[in-house]
Amino acid sequence: MPNKTIYVADKDLPLYTRAQELAGGNLSKAISTALKRYVDAEEGRLEGYEEITVPVGPGSGRKRQRQRFTGVKIGEWVRSNEKKAEIYRVYRSRSGKFVIHIEKTPDFVHETNETGWRKLLGFGEQSYAMNFGDASLEVVETLEELKSKIPAELYQMVAATAEAPPVQDLDI
Repeated sequence: MPNKTIYVADKDLPLYTRAQELAGGNLSKAISTALKRYVDAEEGRLEGYEEITVPVGPGSGRKRQRQRFTGVKIGEWVRSNEKKAEIYRVYRSRSGKFVIHIEKTPDFVHETNETGWRKLLGFGEQSYAMNFGDASLEVVETLEELKSKIPAELYQMVAATAEAPPVQDLDI
Protein backbone atom coordinates (compact mmCIF):
# COMPACT_ATOMS: atom_id res chain seq x y z
CA MET A 1 0.00 0.00 0.00
CA PRO A 2 1.49 3.39 -0.94
CA ASN A 3 2.23 5.91 1.80
CA LYS A 4 1.01 9.49 1.56
CA THR A 5 2.22 12.19 3.88
CA ILE A 6 -0.29 14.73 5.14
CA TYR A 7 1.03 17.89 6.73
CA VAL A 8 -1.18 19.19 9.51
CA ALA A 9 -1.10 22.75 10.80
CA ASP A 10 -0.58 22.99 14.56
CA LYS A 11 -4.00 24.59 15.01
CA ASP A 12 -5.68 21.60 13.24
CA LEU A 13 -3.91 18.89 15.24
CA PRO A 14 -6.75 18.50 17.83
CA LEU A 15 -9.17 17.90 14.94
CA TYR A 16 -6.99 15.14 13.47
CA THR A 17 -6.46 13.60 16.91
CA ARG A 18 -10.23 13.51 17.55
CA ALA A 19 -10.90 12.04 14.08
CA GLN A 20 -8.39 9.30 14.79
CA GLU A 21 -10.08 8.52 18.13
CA LEU A 22 -13.52 8.35 16.49
CA ALA A 23 -12.17 6.04 13.75
CA GLY A 24 -10.82 3.56 16.31
CA GLY A 25 -7.23 4.71 15.98
CA ASN A 26 -7.21 4.55 12.18
CA LEU A 27 -6.74 8.09 10.86
CA SER A 28 -6.46 6.79 7.29
CA LYS A 29 -9.98 5.35 7.56
CA ALA A 30 -11.34 8.67 8.86
CA ILE A 31 -9.71 10.63 6.04
CA SER A 32 -10.93 8.18 3.38
CA THR A 33 -14.49 8.30 4.72
CA ALA A 34 -14.45 12.11 4.72
CA LEU A 35 -12.99 12.25 1.21
CA LYS A 36 -15.62 9.83 -0.15
CA ARG A 37 -18.40 12.00 1.25
CA TYR A 38 -16.75 15.17 -0.09
CA VAL A 39 -16.26 13.73 -3.59
CA ASP A 40 -19.83 12.40 -3.70
CA ALA A 41 -21.28 15.74 -2.58
CA GLU A 42 -19.19 17.77 -5.02
CA GLU A 43 -19.90 15.48 -7.98
CA GLY A 44 -23.62 15.68 -7.17
CA ARG A 45 -23.45 19.46 -6.90
CA LEU A 46 -21.75 19.66 -10.31
CA GLU A 47 -24.59 17.53 -11.73
CA GLY A 48 -27.20 19.93 -10.29
CA TYR A 49 -28.12 18.01 -7.15
CA GLU A 50 -28.01 19.31 -3.61
CA GLU A 51 -27.84 17.86 -0.13
CA ILE A 52 -31.37 17.73 1.29
CA THR A 53 -32.22 17.21 4.96
CA VAL A 54 -35.83 16.57 5.98
CA PRO A 55 -37.55 15.94 9.32
CA VAL A 56 -39.21 12.55 9.92
CA GLY A 57 -41.31 11.08 12.69
CA PRO A 58 -43.79 12.59 15.13
CA GLY A 59 -43.58 15.98 16.77
CA SER A 60 -41.54 19.00 15.89
CA GLY A 61 -38.46 20.89 16.97
CA ARG A 62 -34.86 19.89 17.49
CA LYS A 63 -35.60 16.45 18.96
CA ARG A 64 -37.21 15.31 15.72
CA GLN A 65 -35.15 12.86 13.68
CA ARG A 66 -33.65 14.12 10.40
CA GLN A 67 -32.72 12.21 7.27
CA ARG A 68 -30.32 13.42 4.59
CA PHE A 69 -29.86 12.52 0.93
CA THR A 70 -28.62 14.04 -2.33
CA GLY A 71 -31.34 15.00 -4.78
CA VAL A 72 -33.36 17.67 -6.52
CA LYS A 73 -36.95 18.69 -5.77
CA ILE A 74 -39.26 18.01 -8.72
CA GLY A 75 -42.64 18.80 -7.20
CA GLU A 76 -44.52 20.05 -4.15
CA TRP A 77 -48.22 19.99 -3.34
CA VAL A 78 -50.11 21.33 -0.31
CA ARG A 79 -53.63 20.50 0.87
CA SER A 80 -54.93 22.51 3.81
CA ASN A 81 -58.04 23.50 5.73
CA GLU A 82 -58.64 25.63 8.81
CA LYS A 83 -57.26 22.92 11.09
CA LYS A 84 -54.23 21.36 9.37
CA ALA A 85 -52.11 21.01 6.25
CA GLU A 86 -50.49 18.12 4.38
CA ILE A 87 -47.36 18.92 2.39
CA TYR A 88 -46.12 16.46 -0.23
CA ARG A 89 -42.63 16.93 -1.67
CA VAL A 90 -41.14 14.70 -4.35
CA TYR A 91 -37.43 14.60 -5.04
CA ARG A 92 -35.33 12.76 -7.60
CA SER A 93 -32.31 11.19 -5.92
CA ARG A 94 -28.92 11.12 -7.55
CA SER A 95 -29.35 7.37 -8.10
CA GLY A 96 -32.59 8.02 -10.05
CA LYS A 97 -35.06 6.95 -7.35
CA PHE A 98 -38.04 9.03 -6.25
CA VAL A 99 -38.09 10.29 -2.66
CA ILE A 100 -41.48 11.17 -1.16
CA HIS A 101 -41.51 13.42 1.90
CA ILE A 102 -44.93 13.93 3.48
CA GLU A 103 -45.33 16.43 6.29
CA LYS A 104 -48.59 16.72 8.22
CA THR A 105 -48.94 19.77 10.42
CA PRO A 106 -50.51 19.48 13.86
CA ASP A 107 -54.30 19.59 14.06
CA PHE A 108 -55.21 23.01 15.41
CA VAL A 109 -58.43 24.15 17.06
CA HIS A 110 -59.15 27.76 18.05
CA GLU A 111 -62.38 28.76 19.74
CA THR A 112 -63.58 32.04 21.18
CA ASN A 113 -66.74 32.89 23.05
CA GLU A 114 -66.82 36.48 21.81
CA THR A 115 -68.64 37.80 18.75
CA GLY A 116 -68.29 40.81 16.45
CA TRP A 117 -65.19 43.01 16.48
CA ARG A 118 -63.91 41.55 19.76
CA LYS A 119 -63.74 38.10 18.10
CA LEU A 120 -61.92 39.51 15.05
CA LEU A 121 -59.30 41.19 17.24
CA GLY A 122 -58.85 38.16 19.48
CA PHE A 123 -60.14 39.74 22.68
CA GLY A 124 -62.10 37.83 25.27
CA GLU A 125 -62.04 34.22 26.36
CA GLN A 126 -60.29 31.90 23.91
CA SER A 127 -59.35 28.23 23.74
CA TYR A 128 -56.57 26.59 21.74
CA ALA A 129 -55.75 22.94 21.23
CA MET A 130 -53.24 21.14 19.04
CA ASN A 131 -51.58 17.77 18.72
CA PHE A 132 -48.21 16.88 17.22
CA GLY A 133 -47.57 16.80 13.52
CA ASP A 134 -45.94 13.96 11.66
CA ALA A 135 -43.53 13.54 8.76
CA SER A 136 -42.49 10.52 6.73
CA LEU A 137 -40.01 9.66 4.00
CA GLU A 138 -40.39 6.88 1.45
CA VAL A 139 -38.24 5.89 -1.51
CA VAL A 140 -39.65 4.26 -4.65
CA GLU A 141 -37.91 3.05 -7.79
CA THR A 142 -40.34 3.99 -10.57
CA LEU A 143 -42.96 6.51 -11.63
CA GLU A 144 -45.53 3.70 -11.55
CA GLU A 145 -44.81 3.04 -7.84
CA LEU A 146 -44.94 6.77 -7.18
CA LYS A 147 -48.40 7.16 -8.73
CA SER A 148 -50.30 5.41 -5.92
CA LYS A 149 -48.45 7.23 -3.13
CA ILE A 150 -49.08 10.90 -3.96
CA PRO A 151 -52.08 13.03 -5.02
CA ALA A 152 -52.99 12.80 -8.72
CA GLU A 153 -52.34 16.53 -9.28
CA LEU A 154 -48.79 16.23 -7.98
CA TYR A 155 -48.18 13.05 -9.93
CA GLN A 156 -49.09 14.80 -13.20
CA MET A 157 -46.57 17.58 -12.49
CA VAL A 158 -43.83 15.14 -11.46
CA ALA A 159 -44.38 12.78 -14.40
CA ALA A 160 -44.10 15.70 -16.83
CA THR A 161 -40.70 16.74 -15.46
CA ALA A 162 -39.26 13.46 -14.15
CA GLU A 163 -37.16 12.65 -17.19
CA ALA A 164 -35.63 16.12 -17.53
CA PRO A 165 -32.03 16.45 -16.33
CA PRO A 166 -31.57 18.56 -13.17
CA VAL A 167 -29.20 20.88 -15.06
CA GLN A 168 -29.20 21.62 -18.75
CA ASP A 169 -25.86 22.83 -20.10
CA LEU A 170 -26.36 25.58 -22.65
CA ASP A 171 -23.76 26.21 -25.31
CA ILE A 172 -24.30 29.97 -25.62
